[in-house]
Amino acid sequence: MEGLILEDKSISKKERVLIVGLKTQKTVEEDFLYRMEELEALTSTAGGVVVMEMTQNREHPDKATYIGRGKVEELELIIEEKEIELVIFNDELSPSQLRNLTTKIDVKIIDRTQLILDIFAKRARSKEGKLQVELAQLNYLLPRLRGQGHMLSRLGGGIGTRGPGETQLEVDQRHIRSRMTDIRHQLEQIVSHRNRYRSRRKKNQSYQISLVGYTNAGKSTLLHKLSQADVYVEDQLFATLDPTTKKIKLPSGMEVLLTDTVGFIQQLPTALIAAFRSTLEEVQEADLILHVVDAANPDHPNHERTVQQLLKDLSAEQIPMLTVYNKRDLLTEDFFSYADGPSVLISTIKEDDLDKLKEKIEAVMEETFSPYIVHIPAYEGKWLHRIQKETIQIERQFHEEKEEYVIRGYAPLSSAIYNEMQSRTNRGEEDGERN
Repeated sequence: MEGLILEDKSISKKERVLIVGLKTQKTVEEDFLYRMEELEALTSTAGGVVVMEMTQNREHPDKATYIGRGKVEELELIIEEKEIELVIFNDELSPSQLRNLTTKIDVKIIDRTQLILDIFAKRARSKEGKLQVELAQLNYLLPRLRGQGHMLSRLGGGIGTRGPGETQLEVDQRHIRSRMTDIRHQLEQIVSHRNRYRSRRKKNQSYQISLVGYTNAGKSTLLHKLSQADVYVEDQLFATLDPTTKKIKLPSGMEVLLTDTVGFIQQLPTALIAAFRSTLEEVQEADLILHVVDAANPDHPNHERTVQQLLKDLSAEQIPMLTVYNKRDLLTEDFFSYADGPSVLISTIKEDDLDKLKEKIEAVMEETFSPYIVHIPAYEGKWLHRIQKETIQIERQFHEEKEEYVIRGYAPLSSAIYNEMQSRTNRGEEDGERN
């Protein structure tokens, strides 16, 4: 057992938590330690404070109680000695493991999944977000209802109790399934509304960029800095839950839509992936993905792999991607990129780095765009404005004798403006041949 005492004056205001981790033979020691650190950060985000941690090495988890029988007895003693109010396990407990532990230990017990669900319940602001979290919580709790009465009788609020109320969990499974069906119907209507909004965006030919990344990588800060918009930013896990879309202007003058999405995490609960699938599908609609990585986090290679796997699960791995290594200001040694494609190393607190990022975004976009040269009469101001907003304009020259602009740049091959420019060019060439 390892004991980490973190006593301070603020502890009395927060729930006193003991975290429990089990390292199997297959688990790399370094990865295990990072996951324990992450669990502590998740606990802090949920409003608790870790006063001690317990770890155990086993070939595999105990089927009945996750940790061994001796460790359970040791846990009981520590809970009494350290006045622990909540025990959090660093893996998802099976219904039987949770039930058996609950009968032996006289404090609240939750697992990593329930902790993450609890944070999501705390963070959800939109109606859709709240419904999705509730659906995920009910989906998680349904097979664990048996034997919950004893635990619910001593919950009394706090971490692990947000979302569906105690009385709702005590009703029979039929009523819970009925509530889940009702939530799904409400979500279907919201998804239908979003699909119509997506269709309008596509019809308007807006170029869409999605921010994805591990939780707390700095996506919301980046959106805030690039768009100069009022976006909720906090140095906590899952600070953003509901997707936010803002308009940003690139160096050439082209305007694009930038969408922030929920942060990913290793072993993201399957119930959450299923519930938030419609939100995550925003990523599938993107023309470009910005994968934001916390370069200063020692476990960032695992974070990158986690995000890439989830993008693969969403069938979004074929979308062009720029890896943005963030928090350059916190690096203490040389940094090496693990990205397969284009990447850039920045700090969101440095204006020059943000300019460099915008230029890099345009460079990546140019790779997938088609070049154009178009002649626009000076009196066609609306056309000139559209070209500036909807394409990457790299050169504009005014010819006085013809009173026209010759513009060179790049545009999406499938965009309406590119096809219209091609039509104008073709008509001009035909008129030239006739004359």
